[in-house]
Amino acid sequence: MNAFLTIFKKELIDTLRDRRTIIAMIIIPLALFPVIFGIWTTIQKSMVKKAKEKTLQVAVISNDSETQKLIEIIIQKEKFKLIENVPEDSVRSFVQNDSLDGVFVFSKTFDKRVENLRAGRIKFYFKSSEGDNIEKDRMKDLVDKFEDSLLSARFEKLDLDKAISTAVKLVEVDITSKKERIGKAIGAILPYIFVIFCFMGSMYPAIDLAAGEKERGTIETLLTAPVSRFVILLGKFGVVVLTGISSALVSLVGLYLVVLQFGEIPPEIIDVISGIFEIKSIILLLSLLLPLTMFFAGVLLSLSMFAKSFKEAQSIITPFNFVIILPVLIGLIPGVTLDPKTALIPILNVSLATKEIVAGTIDFWLLIEVYASLAVLAGLSLFLSSRIFLRETVIFRG
Repeated sequence: MNAFLTIFKKELIDTLRDRRTIIAMIIIPLALFPVIFGIWTTIQKSMVKKAKEKTLQVAVISNDSETQKLIEIIIQKEKFKLIENVPEDSVRSFVQNDSLDGVFVFSKTFDKRVENLRAGRIKFYFKSSEGDNIEKDRMKDLVDKFEDSLLSARFEKLDLDKAISTAVKLVEVDITSKKERIGKAIGAILPYIFVIFCFMGSMYPAIDLAAGEKERGTIETLLTAPVSRFVILLGKFGVVVLTGISSALVSLVGLYLVVLQFGEIPPEIIDVISGIFEIKSIILLLSLLLPLTMFFAGVLLSLSMFAKSFKEAQSIITPFNFVIILPVLIGLIPGVTLDPKTALIPILNVSLATKEIVAGTIDFWLLIEVYASLAVLAGLSLFLSSRIFLRETVIFRG
């Protein structure tokens, strides 16, 4: 045990001296969440404000008398400008080129259909956006008011109470709590961050403690120490696991800084994020990330041992980023949930289990299955790296 701690301490000190490790383990995880949320919040607020305050240019094309009511609504409405004399055959090009924000084209039989107590037809030309379509909703609100005025006139003419137009009032009762809905949405993104940081936090130390030492020529000196090679490997393995877990923990701190820094985040989202920092949630998350990081450590050390230099190890390991990301992305697909089958798939099971933990809906037996599969995986990766570390042809390659 003393030999292991000595090796572990020595490797940890060497690792913390490496600037790349500090950047990957502390600076990036700590800064990422505040930077992302800061940029996203600023852009989102700017876009929403612009969409709400923009003076929309709208045209109405019709020869019907009823059209005048809609025109009056547009003229009276603030931040709207009525554009007249727009050729009907140029409507699409005007909207496409942003000369107009929207055009309402009345059908030729609109008046007649309304007089016969039927629905008149209006074509609404607009250019959709990727966001909340605030501009579209503002223009659609004009037609809603126009329709309301027509309905009021219709019921007055028939001497009827407008309330009779509503035969059914649907009361929706969603048994899924807001915390579950928001938790699953946030929980779908968090595994992506945690898994990537566990991998990144493990990658540079693993490369430096294997390929880096071979390149510097210090691996031979270490192997002459009066301890078994397996103990030396365990020391390196422990450091790589520690840096990977530390990276994920630092990213949690970055997430907490977001809650403190951005006061305009909806309370429901803050409640869900705050729930992640409960002792139970942190323990569950760490218990998932620990065996996963052990798996990463074993694989990364094994691959790094084959490389002759730091650069070669990087070129070997870099493609594995995509292998790691793919299962996490599959976990983002709607409908993919934690079940007895997905609980056995490495990385995907962590992604789905994290989502359930954040939402507060994790199934105990499925969680046990995830633990079991991760423990087997971690054990296999350690066994693989030990077999490779015992081979002198690999250690002294190059």
